Amino acid sequence: MLIDLSIRDVVLIERLDLSFDDGLAVLTGETGAGKSILLDSLGLALGARAEARLVRHGSNQAVVTAAFSLPENHLANRVLQEQGLDIDETLVLRRILKPDGRSRAYANDQPISIGLLRQLGECLIEIQGQFDQQGLMDSTTHIDVLDSYASLYQDRQTCADLFRRWKETETALKQAQLAAEKAREDEDYLRHSVDELEKFAPQPGEEDTLSAERTMLQNAEKLIEAINEAHQHLDGRSGADALLRKAQKALERIADKATGQVDAAIEALERAAVEIQEGLSGLSSAMLDIRPDESLLNATEERLFALRDLARKHNAHPDQLADVLVQLQKNLMLIDDSAAELTRLTEEATAAKQAYIEAADALTAKRHDAAGRLDKAVNSELPPLKLEKATFITVQEELPEDGWTANGKDRVQFQVSTNPGTPAGPLSKIASGGELSRFLLALKVSLAETGSVPTLVFDEVDSGVGGATAAAVGERLDRLSESVQILVITHSPQVAARGQSHWRVAKSLNGEAMVTAVSRLDEAQRREELARMLSGAEVTNEARAAADRLLADRQFEGTDA
Repeated sequence: MLIDLSIRDVVLIERLDLSFDDGLAVLTGETGAGKSILLDSLGLALGARAEARLVRHGSNQAVVTAAFSLPENHLANRVLQEQGLDIDETLVLRRILKPDGRSRAYANDQPISIGLLRQLGECLIEIQGQFDQQGLMDSTTHIDVLDSYASLYQDRQTCADLFRRWKETETALKQAQLAAEKAREDEDYLRHSVDELEKFAPQPGEEDTLSAERTMLQNAEKLIEAINEAHQHLDGRSGADALLRKAQKALERIADKATGQVDAAIEALERAAVEIQEGLSGLSSAMLDIRPDESLLNATEERLFALRDLARKHNAHPDQLADVLVQLQKNLMLIDDSAAELTRLTEEATAAKQAYIEAADALTAKRHDAAGRLDKAVNSELPPLKLEKATFITVQEELPEDGWTANGKDRVQFQVSTNPGTPAGPLSKIASGGELSRFLLALKVSLAETGSVPTLVFDEVDSGVGGATAAAVGERLDRLSESVQILVITHSPQVAARGQSHWRVAKSLNGEAMVTAVSRLDEAQRREELARMLSGAEVTNEARAAADRLLADRQFEGTDA
């Protein structure tokens, strides 16, 4: 529930801090005092559209903070967890609005998007009168409301699982059908390509090997000439090896007289001689491997060029041709095995669809039964709310197959008829102002035990009614507040007297600026406010006596309960 609301520099509100209890809280005040500013401010904290006009004149920003106390498993906490955000015992939403219309949002002091703020707000507070498309005003939510009323969560979950299974099997079948069809269209090409690649037997890395071999064969004569020249320089009487041996022998003759001074040089020359011998051995080996061979060169070039042609043909790198062959072989197997596979997938999809249909039909039947009970409950609430000629109807329509969803085969919409003999219409279209609010109040009372939003706000739900009807509105708000927190802006003393807490909104001149203030009333102040609401500008003793009776009636009912 909403526990704190802090407002800074919003229109006429300079600084305001409110703390709320559970139950029914009423806000009263003269017309134009600024009650709508409170709703605008609360809307900001819940993700409503930000308007620059809301920033108080002369201020550099407007700030609204709303704090909520929620059970650990509340939907808002699950939303935060899905976004990887921290969860505290108290959820604090903050919105900062600049004079240029830009705004920033925070949840528990963590920056969030305005979209996420709106998502959180929708599961925390429902405001009737300001957000016409929120909650019960949005017909797309009516199926959820009906299912919640009928406690169909498990049935819906089963239906959703079967729907997902059905769609998965259908997708697998369609993919297999497309693959088999394409494979059949390309069967001749596939068989030729597989035969060609199997005969060619390409190997990973073969292109590099063939390219290197071709380069060597193309330059074989030059390589042999260079090897012979190198061999002459190293071997023979005037070669490096002979000269090196002569130098080594010259040093060895005087080694015993050099007291070790030339030993290192002798050892180095010995190692050099060994290296030269290894070099000569390598040259000899190379001479054996490198032989001009025109036929071998032609064969190497032929395979290299054929390999590259195959790669271009299959739009692949030469090293990928082996993988291409595997895939083409699989496609051929699909052609050969497609009949059996398609039969199996068709049977799976058919069985999955039938299982979904059975679950959806069962869900439809339970919804139909629940719709009748809900209609009866709501219609019993209408006469005391001066809507005795109206009728509430839950319209349940079975959709065509292309409209089936994880929620089943139904479309649900709450409709009302305001007068006997007139056709029913959508809940959001049949009335406005207080009449519409009373329809929603009747529906909310009937759904009191099933709603997930912990706080409801009604803006002038008593508009256009008085006397016994206003008292009935107050009684139902009081009853509804046993299940959820209720905030109601009212001009009706009968409704205001029902509140567990009472706030007065007033506008006054502070220096040269007009400001709106909100104060919580004690019993004496509350008596005077009710008397003002009963009598107008001049509070009379008769009005005070009537206010006492309203308060006494409320206390008596509470004791009797």
